Amino acid sequence: MLNDKITLKDLSVFSSDEGSSIFGLLSNTTTQAGKDMLRRHIQKPPATYEQLQQMQDVIKYFSIHTDKWPSVITNGTLVMLEKFFDAADAMSSQPAGFSLVFGQFFQKYFNKGEYFFTQFSLSHLSDFLKGCMELVKLLAENDLPEMLRKHLESMQQELQHRLTDELVQIDKHTPFRELAKLSYKARREMKSPTFRLIDAYAKLDAWQAMANAGSKHGWVFPQLLSQTQSVLEATDFYHPLLQQPVPYTIALSGKKNFLLLTGANMSGKTTFMRALGVGALLAHLGMAVPAKAMQVSFLEGVITNMHVEDNIIRGESYFFAEVQRMKLTAQQLQNEGSRLVLMDELFKGTNVHDAYECTRAVINGLLNHPHHLMILSTHLYEVAQHFSNNESIRFAYFETEMREGEQFHFTYRLKEGISNDRIGYRILQQQGVLSLLDKSKTKG
Repeated sequence: MLNDKITLKDLSVFSSDEGSSIFGLLSNTTTQAGKDMLRRHIQKPPATYEQLQQMQDVIKYFSIHTDKWPSVITNGTLVMLEKFFDAADAMSSQPAGFSLVFGQFFQKYFNKGEYFFTQFSLSHLSDFLKGCMELVKLLAENDLPEMLRKHLESMQQELQHRLTDELVQIDKHTPFRELAKLSYKARREMKSPTFRLIDAYAKLDAWQAMANAGSKHGWVFPQLLSQTQSVLEATDFYHPLLQQPVPYTIALSGKKNFLLLTGANMSGKTTFMRALGVGALLAHLGMAVPAKAMQVSFLEGVITNMHVEDNIIRGESYFFAEVQRMKLTAQQLQNEGSRLVLMDELFKGTNVHDAYECTRAVINGLLNHPHHLMILSTHLYEVAQHFSNNESIRFAYFETEMREGEQFHFTYRLKEGISNDRIGYRILQQQGVLSLLDKSKTKG
């Protein structure tokens, strides 16, 4: 699955405020290296159905075996190792003579910087190797997923270094002369193997973080279907960033691959599409999704047309930017494989008549691509009515309840059919905008 930056932005995957992003929900890694690896995994999910299935098996494993994760490795461990091996460039000769003859007491009190740096660094290297060895012990288990097994076997090979046994035996009683010799040897021989181990550990850290996120939030693993089908069925799915989300249920397939959404502004159309897009993305990362149940065919990507931005520097209008985004969408639909296309209130940058004509023409074109899954929301009810007899389209809307005193209430519940709610003028009245303008006119 490939998703461009606009799609990731529309779905709030990354944000400057990490706490209000999908990434923030998932990034329970133990190290910054793991966090960076998780970001790369989101930007480049598994490329094939087989790889995705294997990835899901790994995430399932870690979600069940939470006790298998070593606690000895921390972010400070990796930071210290980087400093330790960077300092190797300044070392030209093996410690000997004066630096070793006077022993630990002399070094501790007259060469404090080197003494504590050596002791602290090797202790972190020892802890890191111990943590990696704990993970490699999982190879003895019979139920280990194949992707995880291969990954751990590569770590096992890196650990088969002549210095590994000596380094893991280091403790606070190890004499300084031994630490100094080990420090020299490790800096000369173990920089590349250790950095490869750090990279391998970072991947595992990202995987266990995804597993923990799913378990923590009570999400479920979706059923992944092969690419030969175009299916997305979800029961009681919701947007994971909402404190009190309203769940939705939807079923899209080759015969009914297009959902046309109507409803008043603020009724929940955009949130619904974002929730579905996030669910599809999480499923294609191999992890659990915020839903009661979901099955989804392997998708080549999610394409969004939501918050298009104009470009003042280039002199491009908002409408032109919308057209360019729609053009990119059309180009993606020519490629092989299925995609999930989410389109929110197309052509807001032009007049109502133009928007109607453009939206209708786009829908006619989109219906020529039944192997993709598509959702389009619109407040132009005339568009929905125009296609009301088309059997390839499902129609749903978000209702708005009118209560006593002309008060309206958004239920955020999804219902079958076409909405005819027109509450924009009432909102304008309720918020007192018109009365304020009338007062200003009277005063003038």
